Amino acid sequence: MPIVTLPDGSQRSFDQPVRVADVAQSIGAGLARAALAGKVDGRLVDTSFVIDRDVQLAIVTERDADGLDIIRHSTAHLLAYAVKELFPDAQVTIGPVIENGFYYDFSYKRPFTPEDLEAIEKKMAEIAKRDLPVERYELPRDEAIAYFKSIGEHYKAEIIESIPQGEVLSLYREGDFTDLCRGPHVPSTGKLKVFKLMKLAGAYWRGDSRNEMLQRVYGTAWTKKEDLDQYLHMLEEAEKRDHRRLGKQLDLFHLQDEAPGMVFWHPKGWRLWQAVEQYMRRRLDQAGYQEIRTPMVMDKVLWEKSGHWDNYRENMFVTESEKRDYAVKPMNCPGHVQVFNSGLRSYRDLPMRLAEFGACHRNEPSGALHGIMRVRGFVQDDAHIFCTEDQVVEEARVFNELTMSVYKDFGFEDVSVKLSLRPEKRAGSDEVWDKAEAGLRSALHACGIEWEELPGEGAFYGPKVEYHIKDALGRSWQCGTLQLDFVLPERLNAEYVADDNGRHRPVMLHRAILGSLERFLGILIENHAGAFPLWLAPVQAVVMSISEHQADYAAQVTASLREAGFRVEADLRSDKIGYKIREHSLQKLPYQIVVGDKEKAGELVAVRSRGGEDLGQMTVQALIERWRSELPSV
Repeated sequence: MPIVTLPDGSQRSFDQPVRVADVAQSIGAGLARAALAGKVDGRLVDTSFVIDRDVQLAIVTERDADGLDIIRHSTAHLLAYAVKELFPDAQVTIGPVIENGFYYDFSYKRPFTPEDLEAIEKKMAEIAKRDLPVERYELPRDEAIAYFKSIGEHYKAEIIESIPQGEVLSLYREGDFTDLCRGPHVPSTGKLKVFKLMKLAGAYWRGDSRNEMLQRVYGTAWTKKEDLDQYLHMLEEAEKRDHRRLGKQLDLFHLQDEAPGMVFWHPKGWRLWQAVEQYMRRRLDQAGYQEIRTPMVMDKVLWEKSGHWDNYRENMFVTESEKRDYAVKPMNCPGHVQVFNSGLRSYRDLPMRLAEFGACHRNEPSGALHGIMRVRGFVQDDAHIFCTEDQVVEEARVFNELTMSVYKDFGFEDVSVKLSLRPEKRAGSDEVWDKAEAGLRSALHACGIEWEELPGEGAFYGPKVEYHIKDALGRSWQCGTLQLDFVLPERLNAEYVADDNGRHRPVMLHRAILGSLERFLGILIENHAGAFPLWLAPVQAVVMSISEHQADYAAQVTASLREAGFRVEADLRSDKIGYKIREHSLQKLPYQIVVGDKEKAGELVAVRSRGGEDLGQMTVQALIERWRSELPSV
């Protein structure tokens, strides 16, 4: 008879097989009411799951991260149930959990409207209040296909037809609605109390533009109303901070249909870009990197050797000239290996750190493009470190130290680290991948940091460490990477002369700190809501004259500040000073400088900081010293 071991180490014995729900009840009525699912030997199961052997068991409630995912998954089914009650002719397809919520795709004869969305949400609340049991049962594959065809759910039948013969499938029934799903789900619809439908969108069936355009309904679900309210408030703030909106308002950049996924940078936006790029250039120079430049277009033969043609071809732009096939580079690494291979390298040259602000192009699907966050043409703060195996751990430690320092300078101090492991489609043997993954784990241990592992998420040529930063709204962005690669040096025949005079393969560390500069600038714009710190601001201050009598002095002050290296503009218009101040406040400038007759006579400036704080009068030199104290030390 089963013995159940609980997370605190205590055990409970039962005379016969027992459901997860019964174990929860044996612990206490409160836990039984709160139970959403169970975790049996690490696997999530329904509360109806029968335990017939000795197991480790944790009862999952809304307090657990798994509990919230189960609520969201179950709410997606609740959405589908509501749609079927209101629109019986609609066909259901798939409804997965996503970050902060869920969606469900439907096939229906007409587009859903905002009014439909309101009616669906109201119907979901009605079904939830019925507190209907959610029951799991199994059917053989062919019976499941026949069942869904019999009720007109042809998309579900098509999904099942793609599943191998002989599989037994799980279905979930609540009231009059039955759906195909692996589960687990909440025990009854009454557990689903806090949810909201968010928006409508289109989505091709199976992501293929040749298939029918389905209707995607997005929603969010939470355990407490306060959490939902906080999330909705965060979305409002995110909308105000949207980099596309601010990019237009602050005249930083634009995008247009003639160049999808490519950015047109305006003068102010390019100043912001240069502030970031030149900062990174100084940091890389201090860290011993040598900057290089490699071609944008290279022969297909090189991409075949590197493995990109077989493993990344669908994401590459290709062209042809004089009967030769070429590809626009999606990555900088093969070009960097060519620079390494251009001369005979000695072990004394290692580690060799080659850096490039490399322009890359990737053929991203048009539906995936998003402002400057997801583009087809982008620049990476890319670098490759060629070193020996013995140098990997120290190079990773130094890189981690540099990366954390850079993020701190940009104002990001909440950084999490993840280790992405071998994907299904990859180059290199399992032995090589074992060594590469072990090498990165050793490096992370040496850095003294904790990390989360992500199976299947590595690059095709090697595992990678990912750095995720959190912005002012608590959103996480993946920026930096460190990838350990034994494959590419082998494929591209990189070698160095060791101290034994033999030829050896170097290890290649692919690394970036910011990642795509376009994406990082989008993150910066949204993090600061366009109100950049002094060192990043495209225009750091404006000098305004009160009347035409101070125009010459205002121009002189502007010239002095520019000579000191600051990005300053002059506003010598005859408009009233109050109008000028309001106008420039909308541009979120760090400082506004006003000069009138008193300032001119005393060779002073009146300084206002962003937000309208009056800092009083000071000399131009005192202002320069104040500003210099606000700049990063590099």
